[in-house]
Amino acid sequence: MGHGVTALRSIAALLGTCGVVLGAFGAHALRDGFSATELGLWQTAVSYLFWHVLAALLALQWDASTKQVSGRVAAALFLSGTALFSGSLLALALAAPRWVGALTPIGGLLLIAGWLALAWAFARGDRPAQSGPR
Repeated sequence: MGHGVTALRSIAALLGTCGVVLGAFGAHALRDGFSATELGLWQTAVSYLFWHVLAALLALQWDASTKQVSGRVAAALFLSGTALFSGSLLALALAAPRWVGALTPIGGLLLIAGWLALAWAFARGDRPAQSGPR
């Protein structure tokens, strides 16, 4: 397994950890003094973070089973999109400057590109690599 796949899996695991911590923080520490809009941003960010960490891990498993680069491309798009999309929403919920919101749609486009890359890999019909003699 290449270093790129190992790094992407590690990043996905760390982002999953962040999702748990951020979800707990949002549920317990952000109740007082935060508006419904800010709490909604927080919840959306954590939800998208979790779903796309899982999608990245699915893509990496596809990559490992097919020996195709398509899974790594999708995973990299999911993880970078998650960082921008969820990261910008979390920052906005914590009163970051409004210009940070410009990162949100860029992250969203990367997430869409990740799903399209995964769909392309599936549509191409990549098959799991055969192990051993037939």
